[in-house]
Amino acid sequence: MAKLKKNAFDALPVVAGRNESFFAAVYEVVRQVPAGRVTSYGAIGSALGARSSARMVGWAMNAAHGMIPVVPAHRVVNSQGLLTGKFHFATPLAMQEALEKEGITVKDDKVQDYASRFWDPALELHLD
Repeated sequence: MAKLKKNAFDALPVVAGRNESFFAAVYEVVRQVPAGRVTSYGAIGSALGARSSARMVGWAMNAAHGMIPVVPAHRVVNSQGLLTGKFHFATPLAMQEALEKEGITVKDDKVQDYASRFWDPALELHLD
């Protein structure tokens, strides 16, 4: 598993009202979510030592489109498995379609079998 430095983003400057290094840490975590699995905004924030930052993780996901290397933002859902970020994709169905291509069933904007599909970065990654 990859090693990330917990709270390494704290030493970097805040730019335009948001911590650019926090976004970079979020992207590094999201890039490691395996195909066919999902994680949540809150789980990412918690794994990075910023427990109450689910909303900021959402902002990072909204800014991730078009990044190289690709950030699989479609794999990040809310804590109940709902596709709350779907309107930030090219079409309202793009997020669901991307998940379904990976074998994830989505019904009424909710990941089915969410508990078995959930990937917890705090457990899966070694954060120092």
